[in-house]
Amino acid sequence: MTASTSSSREIPDRNLALELVRVTEAGAMAAGRWVGRGDKEGGDGAAVDAMRKLVHSVSMRGVVVIGEGEKDEA
Repeated sequence: MTASTSSSREIPDRNLALELVRVTEAGAMAAGRWVGRGDKEGGDGAAVDAMRKLVHSVSMRGVVVIGEGEKDEA
């Protein structure tokens, strides 16, 4: 896809959704290394670290809002 203008709005030459999918994938792969170890916090920390590192490489302006819900008292 190439950049073009339509009423002063540019269509980016990238897909933000795919970049964010890669962030999710990095978290899943990092957490997967902890499966079967009985260390939920270790897996969670690995996922958070991987996702944080990759999300910082995504060029965007915005606010990321997350929540885990009542189960983990997050």
